Amino acid sequence: MLRQLGATEILIIIAVALLLFGARRLPDMARSLGKSARILKNEAHTLKTHNPPEAHATHRGASPEDSGDAPSSRNAPNGSDAQSIASASR
Repeated sequence: MLRQLGATEILIIIAVALLLFGARRLPDMARSLGKSARILKNEAHTLKTHNPPEAHATHRGASPEDSGDAPSSRNAPNGSDAQSIASASR
């Protein structure tokens, strides 16, 4: 796989970052990156601790009609509805 970065590689990466972004913007970018990582870590921890496993709406073995995903025959138009739709389109 990838080998670990040595001191030379890290110095080259820092030098390229300085050239691209400038010395003034690097501390701000590092600070915002740290804040983003902290927020992501907190949100992941919150999701792990506060979401019960039963929170999913569909269960294993449930048919699509039970979960409301598939149209049911109750909502199918009867003969009078089909006739009124056909006559309206003429």
